[in-house]
Amino acid sequence: MATRQQSGPPYELEFYVDANGKEVVREWLRGLSLRKKQIIGATMNEVLQHLGVGVCETKFGRQLGGGLFEFRVRVDAGSVQPGLPPEKVLLRVFCHAHGNRIVLLLGGYDKGEDPSAKRQQAEIELARKRLAEWRSRQAGNRG
Repeated sequence: MATRQQSGPPYELEFYVDANGKEVVREWLRGLSLRKKQIIGATMNEVLQHLGVGVCETKFGRQLGGGLFEFRVRVDAGSVQPGLPPEKVLLRVFCHAHGNRIVLLLGGYDKGEDPSAKRQQAEIELARKRLAEWRSRQAGNRG
């Protein structure tokens, strides 16, 4: 019996949609510089979509509890694209793994622009609120 080859990465990325129908992470990504978009896009494709919540066992992630985890992009853009001036890129995306290998993208921010612990906590709390709201909608859809 032949085994079916899996096409593409094993994890699918899903964008959280707020009450106004906005995909908040997609909009945040669109606002990044071209270089940051390229770096986070490649990293999400090569790391997050392949490891899912397993990124927490690497330098790319950490568990935050309650079903939330953080995906970390921390690179020197000059080393990624030789010939360009060095630029530290510190981006964070807050995620939740669910269903059949799906990663829900709940929030993101540029930690390089605001590295404060206060900002980090505010972003985590916002992601937790979004996750609670998403879970509530999911429960309502089942009923």
